[in-house]
Amino acid sequence: MRFSRRDFLLTAGAASVGAVVPARYAFAEKEPLLHGLSSFGDLALPPDFKNFPYADPAALKGGVLALAPNGISGNQAFDTFNTLNMFSFKGQGAAGLNLIFDTLMTGSGNEPDACYGLVARGVTVSPNKLTYRFFLRPEARFHDGSPLTAEDVAFSLETLKNDEGTYPTYRLMMREMVSAVAEQKDIVRITFSPSRARDLHLIIAQMPIFSKSFYTAKKFSDATMEPPLGSSAYRVGKFEQGRFIEYERVADYWAKDLPVNVGLNNFDRIRYEYFRDRQVAFEAFKSGLLTFQQESTSRNWATGYNFPAIANGRVKKESIDSELPTTAQGWRFNLRRDKFKDARIREAIALAFDFEWTNKFIMYSSFKRTTSYFENSQMKAQGLPSPQELALLEPFRKDLPEAVFGEAYLPPVSDGSGTDRNLLKRANDLLMVAGCKRDGKVLRLPSGEPFTIEFFDFSTALQPHTGPFLSNLQRLGIEAKPRVVDAAQYQERVSKFDFDIMSVNAGGSLTPGDSLRLVYGSRAAATPGSLNYCGIAHPAVDAMLEKISNAHSRAELDVACRTLDRILRAEQYWVPMWYLGTSWIAAWDMYDRPANHPRFDSGAPMTWWVNPEKAKKIGKA
Repeated sequence: MRFSRRDFLLTAGAASVGAVVPARYAFAEKEPLLHGLSSFGDLALPPDFKNFPYADPAALKGGVLALAPNGISGNQAFDTFNTLNMFSFKGQGAAGLNLIFDTLMTGSGNEPDACYGLVARGVTVSPNKLTYRFFLRPEARFHDGSPLTAEDVAFSLETLKNDEGTYPTYRLMMREMVSAVAEQKDIVRITFSPSRARDLHLIIAQMPIFSKSFYTAKKFSDATMEPPLGSSAYRVGKFEQGRFIEYERVADYWAKDLPVNVGLNNFDRIRYEYFRDRQVAFEAFKSGLLTFQQESTSRNWATGYNFPAIANGRVKKESIDSELPTTAQGWRFNLRRDKFKDARIREAIALAFDFEWTNKFIMYSSFKRTTSYFENSQMKAQGLPSPQELALLEPFRKDLPEAVFGEAYLPPVSDGSGTDRNLLKRANDLLMVAGCKRDGKVLRLPSGEPFTIEFFDFSTALQPHTGPFLSNLQRLGIEAKPRVVDAAQYQERVSKFDFDIMSVNAGGSLTPGDSLRLVYGSRAAATPGSLNYCGIAHPAVDAMLEKISNAHSRAELDVACRTLDRILRAEQYWVPMWYLGTSWIAAWDMYDRPANHPRFDSGAPMTWWVNPEKAKKIGKA
């Protein structure tokens, strides 16, 4: 349960200086051996650090953490699983499988863009920053006792990049990695192309490592219920397909005493319970079947935590703040549909959503309106473009709406009635200018077809929020309705981009980099299974992504992100939703935690441990 960057939304780049590589490695006599990597500036922790500041070395080992999966992420679903291969494009992967794989390096929750050695004891960087040699720890082992070597690392990276059956995100992300080669048993050389992004080597350093021999007689990308061989602090334990899966702590884990692991990986078992409905999962938490809950529903948070275990103190709830930028949550238009190709039509649809009413009457005034793709950060565009932003925008003036060069777009504030007549009139005017026509109560597209929209989802959780939105669209003559399917069908259709509008909650990053290409880049738009759900393929967007990926300073990065933000907002690619800015956490009172949580995370439950006395007191011994 360390800070993994498996979601690829934190990025990194340059390096800090450590010891010199031993003379026996003639190729690198003058290259320093680095204990970590970061994007801009020095690492916060020295080579001899003992543990992360937010981890308690005295944390006890033992006990159980029981929770429900968070929802669809990659090929993982909330309500079922049918494969233990989370990297395959086939099937629904089980939650938590990332727990079993070690990586060359691992991230810090106190630093925005840093990682420190795990399997790698150090790394050297060539002067042109295109060749990285990772020096592996000789004690690294897989769970079956076999050594983890450079051959395994090279096999893992080359497979994720080149196997057609793996999730497309990996292949897109790793396209500028030229090769991964085992030079010696304990040295892997990774080479990048000159067009590599600034942070690609950091992403590569935090990719999972597989056993090459384990997959000698198996097809890597097959969907399978055979537990894969890992090397991390946990291994797959008991499971029943679609019902639950447990991960067992490996008592003799080879890296348990490394500084990056001290005070972490404290639970003997981590158990994910699957439920067909989120409310049923909440009932399981109330009954004590689940012991930890990260709440995402305002109604539950405001009214649901009044059960007996809360009243008698056996369950505690709290809000935990962090400095992590908020996620960019919104309904994303699928621009592959002709009806959404006109930005005026997209803006008109967005005007029908009354956030103020929804926040007050559905979400208990708990949320703030999302207005930016980099909300709650210094990368958010505000006001008029700066001279530096204009310099980036000017070459694309003919390809951009004039609004990009004015005040950064903000969704209007409604009167809170739920049916703001002024906003609906503006929406109607935009539709008419875009060539739509009224036919009685029916709105017809410029093509003459009736305007229909499906709001696609795998859960009914958002229906109370979406309902008034749909009613306003129907007032405009648009036949708008929800379309809820099971998780497997949802994943299949999303992978094929077979939807009209869907809600997406894209993770916020402190140091955005090459991973943004997966969400907004033209290449990703044409790749089935990618994260570019909207189908954005815009030369100006691609140019800003290039600037972001290759920024050499925090100032350059901020300017490029603000410029990208202006373009995305002005082009009306989404209906922005809302953000919380804090974590709602509830847990049965059986856990202890360090005095301080990480700067950029709640620390829950990664840094926690079971207190046997507290567990005994509430009947959870």
